[in-house]
Amino acid sequence: MSRKDSKGLFANVLGQLENSAEKGGMQRSSSPHLLKVAAGVRQMQERSELAERLLKDGGQIVDIDPDEIMESAIRDRFDSGYSGASIADLVESMREHGQSTPGLVRPVRGAAKPFQIVFGRRRLAAAKLLGIKFKTIARELSDEDAIVLQGEENSNRKDLSFIERCFFAQSQETAGYRRDVICKSLSTGRSHISEMIRIATALPREILMQIGPAPEIGRRRWLEFELRWSAHKDPGHVAQLVLERDEIQSSSSDLRFAAVFEALSKADGKPAASSATSDLISHGLVLGQVQRSKSASRLTFNKSVPTGFVDFIAGQIESLHDQFMQRQNSKRGD
Repeated sequence: MSRKDSKGLFANVLGQLENSAEKGGMQRSSSPHLLKVAAGVRQMQERSELAERLLKDGGQIVDIDPDEIMESAIRDRFDSGYSGASIADLVESMREHGQSTPGLVRPVRGAAKPFQIVFGRRRLAAAKLLGIKFKTIARELSDEDAIVLQGEENSNRKDLSFIERCFFAQSQETAGYRRDVICKSLSTGRSHISEMIRIATALPREILMQIGPAPEIGRRRWLEFELRWSAHKDPGHVAQLVLERDEIQSSSSDLRFAAVFEALSKADGKPAASSATSDLISHGLVLGQVQRSKSASRLTFNKSVPTGFVDFIAGQIESLHDQFMQRQNSKRGD
């Protein structure tokens, strides 16, 4: 089947599913299996469109031995997402139907292996388990182009959890990527990127890896988790005690999150560190608050403050920090 034909087929299937729901032929909420099928078809269509665009930009589809492809420099998913259990359905599908959508690799020179994966790591893992060649687009890419395309495919799939997106942002920051590149790779603004990096930095990686991706836990709950973690005197010890329990280890990632969250919230935990709060005032208007404690200081804006202003402040952080450091150095010189 040609790419044009497959693209039309995807659109046709999606159209039938959505039209059926709109005409009352089925309830969206009463047919989770059909919704799962529709979501799967939509992801295939989105990946097909991305692959088509890459081919137009000069890529070519090739079959490569998985052992000739090294890992991406920055991972966008927790390791548990590539376990045999996590990709069992994908392995079975590729065994029966083959690899329907190519991944993306880029050639690397002077490395242990000739190619590096950009996206399609789950398909690559499945191909390795099946002992078959990995169907992929090979394309020359800079580091920045590769990370943006890696993030773009994630945005199309919309199946990375919030905490995985946080770690993806933090890993890029650690690797030295500019904020505009990180924003583009995750299709979001600077203020959101700053928040995600802060969360990933505040919470120990080893604890989060034990909790896992927690796919049903969104931004608000992770912000609450971070606050409770920061307020607790010994959160790491409490979390480890919870995660070592057999019934917790065998539970889902979402339930592991809930168990640690609850343990950090119990009244018999150590009291939160004392803090002092002051208002941010401009021309008589209270824009937000600064909260200072032994563990951290936090700057929050009221809901009435425009998002554009928050983004503006976030964009000025580097310049403001430079000004502060220059002032401190000047005082030392005096």
